[in-house]
Amino acid sequence: MSDAAVLPQGAGYGVVIGIGLFFSAFMIGITALQARYTAFSPKDSEEFSTASRSVKPGLIASGIVSAWTWAATLLQSSAVAYRFGISGPWWYGAAATVQILLFAMLAAKLKLNAPFAHTWLEIVGARWGKIGHLVFMFFGFSTNIIVSSMLVLGGSATVTDLTGMNTVAACFLIPIGVAIYVVVGGMRSTLLCDYTHTTVLFIIILIFTFTVYATSPKIGSPAKMHELLSVVSATAPIEGNAHGSYLTMRSRNRIIFGVITLVSGFANVFQDQAYWQRAIASRPATTVKAYLLGGLAWFAIPFTLATTLGLAAAALRGDPDMKVLSPADVSAGLPAAAAAVALLGKAGAVVLLILLFLAVTSACSAELIAASSLLTYDVYVRYINPKAHEAEVLRMGHYMVAFWALVCGVAGTIFFYIGVSMGWLYTFMGVVLGSGVAPIALCITWSKANKWGCIIGSVVGFFAGLIAWLVTTAKLNGGAINVETLGGDFESLAGNVASILSGAIVAFITSFIWPDNYDWEATRKLNMPGSSPAVDSASSENEATDEKKTEVTTKAVSVADSLAAAEQENELEPAKLNKAFRFASWSSIALFVVLILLVPLPLFGSAHVYDVKDLTAWVSVGIIWTFCSSFAVVIYPLYESRAALGQIAKGIAKDIFANCSGKYVAPAKTSAA
Repeated sequence: MSDAAVLPQGAGYGVVIGIGLFFSAFMIGITALQARYTAFSPKDSEEFSTASRSVKPGLIASGIVSAWTWAATLLQSSAVAYRFGISGPWWYGAAATVQILLFAMLAAKLKLNAPFAHTWLEIVGARWGKIGHLVFMFFGFSTNIIVSSMLVLGGSATVTDLTGMNTVAACFLIPIGVAIYVVVGGMRSTLLCDYTHTTVLFIIILIFTFTVYATSPKIGSPAKMHELLSVVSATAPIEGNAHGSYLTMRSRNRIIFGVITLVSGFANVFQDQAYWQRAIASRPATTVKAYLLGGLAWFAIPFTLATTLGLAAAALRGDPDMKVLSPADVSAGLPAAAAAVALLGKAGAVVLLILLFLAVTSACSAELIAASSLLTYDVYVRYINPKAHEAEVLRMGHYMVAFWALVCGVAGTIFFYIGVSMGWLYTFMGVVLGSGVAPIALCITWSKANKWGCIIGSVVGFFAGLIAWLVTTAKLNGGAINVETLGGDFESLAGNVASILSGAIVAFITSFIWPDNYDWEATRKLNMPGSSPAVDSASSENEATDEKKTEVTTKAVSVADSLAAAEQENELEPAKLNKAFRFASWSSIALFVVLILLVPLPLFGSAHVYDVKDLTAWVSVGIIWTFCSSFAVVIYPLYESRAALGQIAKGIAKDIFANCSGKYVAPAKTSAA
C-alpha cells in the first residue's frame, strides 16, 4: 500500500459533514418525539443538564461505554497491541476499566451525600468553599480540554490518513456537528445518541473480528494469526518481551504503560464531569449497577478490537497491501487503519472511518454537555449571575455547548501544529491531573477528609508530577527536553506516579492527623427541590460574603415530575444507598484484583509464549465478552425502556389514526414544592 490516502478527500468530508448532519437530524427528531410524547422536555434546565435524574441503568451503562470510547480506545489500544503483542490489549483494557468500576463507589456516595448536585465542582464548593472550588475548577477544566483535544486529534489524524482531508478542518467540523443536537436535546439526547453509536460500534467490531479470525484470506483463523506472529517475532523481536515474542504476556514495557494508563485513567474519570454527569442523571437505586455494567461492557471494546486489528497490523508486516508504519504513525494510532485497509481495502477504510467517527462524536457529545454544565453552574451561576432564573440558565447551557465546540477545534489545532499527538496527550494527562484524584474521592466519600490537606495535596502533587517528569526526561536524554523525549515511557511513568502518590499521601496524612468532622448537611441540601439554596459550609470563615452569593434560583423540580415523590424518597433512603456503596466497594475491588492482579501478573511471571490453543482460547474470550457486552448495552436498554417506547408508539398512533391528540398530558397533581 502506498502512502497516498486510500479514499478521496470527498469521503472524509462526506463522513464528517454528511453523517454528522444525519445524526444531528436524527437526534433532533428523537428529541421532538420525547418532548411530545413523554413527560421530559429539554426546555427545562434540569432536564437539559441532568435528564431529570431519571435514566435507567442500561442506558447509563451504554452512555458510560460511549463516553469512555474515544479515538484512543480504538486507535491507541491497537497501537499498543502492534508495539507489545497480546499483552497490550489486556493491559490497556484492564488498566482503563478499573476506574469506571471504582467510580461506582463515588456514584453511590454522590446519591447519598449530594443527590441534587448538577456538577462535582458544586459539591467541592459546598464543602470546601471558594478556594477549594477554584483550585479544583482548574483540574476539572484541564481534564475537559485535554480529553476534548485527544478526541479531535485522534479522529482528525485517522480521517486525514485515510482520506487526505485537511486536519484543521476535521478538528473543527467534528465537534461543531455534534454541538447541533446537544444544544437541542441536552443530556437525554446525548445518552440516546450514545446508545445509537454504541450499537453500531459493537456491530462493526464484530465485523472486523470475524473477518480477521474467520473469513480473511490473509489471516482467517487464530492458527494463521499465530503462524504469522511467530514469524514476525523471529524476524523483528520486541525488546522487553519474553523471547521477543508477540505471543506472551511477559512484556516489561507494557507493564510500564499499564501503570501510566492506570494513573491517566483515574485522572480522567474522577475529574471529568462527563462521568459525574451520568451518575447524576441515573436513578438513585440503580447508579451502582449502571457503572459496574458499563465498566465490564467497555472492557470488550479495546481488548477485542486491539486483539483483532492491532495484532493483524503486526502479523501483516511485509504484506504488499500493508502500509509501512513509522514511529510517528504508531503514536498517532494508525496501525488499526493500516490493518483495516490491508484486510478489506477501501471497504475496510470506510468501515473504520465510520467506526472512528461514531466513537469520536459520541464521546465529544459527552464532553460538550459536561463542559457546558461546569461553565453554566460553576462559573456563570456561581460567580457571574447567582440569581439567574430558569430561562437564563437554560440559555447559558446552550451557549456553552456551542462555545466548547469551538474550544475543541482550537485546542486540537494548537496541539496539531506544535506536534503533539493523541498518544502523547494520553500519557501527559496523568502527570498534570493525577494529584487531584485522591482529594476529590475523599471530598465525596469521607467526612474526615481535611479541607486544606486535600487542597494543598492536589497542588503539591501537580508540581511534584511536573518536576519528576522533567527531571527524569533530562536525566535519561542527556538534558534534552522536547516533545519527543517527554513522551518516553519511563519519563511519563515518573511524572504520573509522582503526581498521584504525592496528592494522595498529603491528603491522607493530613486527614488522619487533623481530621474534619463534616456532617454533609450543606451538600445534601444543595439544589434540593422545595428548599432554599444551600450555602457553603465554609461561609462561617472569611468567605461568608462570597458564599452567600451562590444562590441558585433555578428550578430543581423536574425530579418530582419524573419520579413519584414517595418512590424518590425511597430510592434516596440512606440505608439503601449505604448498602449500594458497600456492594460497589466489594464488587469493584474484587474486579480490580482479577483484572490487574490475578490474570495478568501470573502470566507475566511465567514468561509463557502462547501456542495455537492458547491464542484460540484468548481470542474466544474476547469474542464471548463482546457478545455479552452487546447484550448489556444494546439489548438490555431496549428491554428496560419498553414501557416508554410503548407510550411513544401509542402517542404516534393516536396522532395518525385517532381523532384525539397523542401529545403527552401530565396528570393533575399538587405543587412539587
